Amino acid sequence: MEMSVLYYSITIVFVLWWTWKTVMWVWLKPKMLECFLRGQGLPGTPYTPLVGDLRNFRVLLKARSKPINLTDDIIPRVMPVTLNMLQTHGRTFFTWLGPIPIITIMNPEQIKQVFNRVYDFQKPHALPLARLIATGLVFSDGDKWAKHRRIINPAFHCEKIKNMVPAFHQSCIEVVNEWEKLVSDKGSSCEVDVWPWLVSLSADGISRTAFGSSYKQGKRIFQLQAELAQLIILSVQTTYIPGWQYLPTKSNRRIRAIDREIQATLRWIISKREREREVGEAPNDDLLSILLESNAGQAQGDGMSIEDVMEECKLFYIAGQETTSVLLVWTMVLLSQHHDWQVRVREEVKQVFGDKEPDAEGLNQLKVMAMIFNEVLRLYPPVIQLNRAIHKETKLGDLTLPSGVQINLPLLLVQRDTELWGNDAAEFKPERFKDGLSKARKSFFPFGWGPRICIGQKFAMMEAKMAMALILKRFSFELSPCYVHAPYTVITIHPQFGAHLILHTL
Repeated sequence: MEMSVLYYSITIVFVLWWTWKTVMWVWLKPKMLECFLRGQGLPGTPYTPLVGDLRNFRVLLKARSKPINLTDDIIPRVMPVTLNMLQTHGRTFFTWLGPIPIITIMNPEQIKQVFNRVYDFQKPHALPLARLIATGLVFSDGDKWAKHRRIINPAFHCEKIKNMVPAFHQSCIEVVNEWEKLVSDKGSSCEVDVWPWLVSLSADGISRTAFGSSYKQGKRIFQLQAELAQLIILSVQTTYIPGWQYLPTKSNRRIRAIDREIQATLRWIISKREREREVGEAPNDDLLSILLESNAGQAQGDGMSIEDVMEECKLFYIAGQETTSVLLVWTMVLLSQHHDWQVRVREEVKQVFGDKEPDAEGLNQLKVMAMIFNEVLRLYPPVIQLNRAIHKETKLGDLTLPSGVQINLPLLLVQRDTELWGNDAAEFKPERFKDGLSKARKSFFPFGWGPRICIGQKFAMMEAKMAMALILKRFSFELSPCYVHAPYTVITIHPQFGAHLILHTL
């Protein structure tokens, strides 16, 4: 009898504790945070229990349902909800991700503070499904981030990247040769959807430079990650039920199967490379070998586990492939609209290389191409927004931010802001960067800023320069009448209906 009473009492206590925690999470804490923020004069949307502003995904889906004109600003299609809040509430406001307040700031100086103060403004925890795509350096914080950054840095040293230029050339020339065959079959010009080709080019490039002799297995990993990203983004955007990702739906079963295959393939590649290193085989110059050598050189207990290495390899793929392919596709689209810049950069390529194949030294001399790439990155940044989490009360300018809120940095809006860039902010004008980044840097954050600036930016830019140099030497190009302008966000900004261009052989 006494045991029954004790068991009953423990059950009651547990139920009351669980109920209190749930009420605190779903209602009390969000309302206290909302009152705190409104008390400082911050405008924002009213809190809706649990779902927050997730219902606004319908607005995003509606914006995606129709293409836009080439001269239209892409923001109403890509970031309609944030744009509406900006127009309604001003340049600093808060919205809700479920029960979490998200404070959007547009002030470049405050954005720089957020980027520089990496221990005050940390990466938010990724959603369980999103973590399957990649974690690694991007989602690490504190001492773990510092350790991983130190170990990975040697792989992206300038001299190491120069050694990868032949691999970039091999990946790019294969696509260019295929385009020449397509055009020759039609005469001297041909319509080509260049988007899937550029995705393949960048996937092949990261496969060769990351995994060397194992690049075919690496390409399989990329294909799986691309499918995984589509499934996860669809799930996040259409399902608001907590715990839905654990139900055995068809989509969730496929997500788990893909994850298992990626993990098994990566483990096999890494274990094979470790065995080769242990028996004294000469190390390769690919990213994985450099990473393993750097990791082996750490003090006992201060290196990365094989699981950590696997996560960094997944990140190499998703970040390296996405950055290069989207930079190239929007560069080709914009140069198709602005033939004067296409002619100008082609002349620069001919002047630097003549009849020679592009090399690392020459690629670094392409100043006009650098101006064009920077302007493309301003208009179509690799990541349109970044979030940071706050775990203790923190000052940011005049704001006092409580623990439990997040900061949203809308990089696309900042880089197209007329108050910062002028009334022509939405126009393609590479001359903005004629003096380099010194003047434009005040509000230009395509690869982030501060200690956490993208470690692979030089890698991506070198590969993109190689691809564009080879393309410009062989072809001129213009938009096809079939081209449909419909930028939309997957991980980065993709062309929703491809990029149909007409290629002309030179």
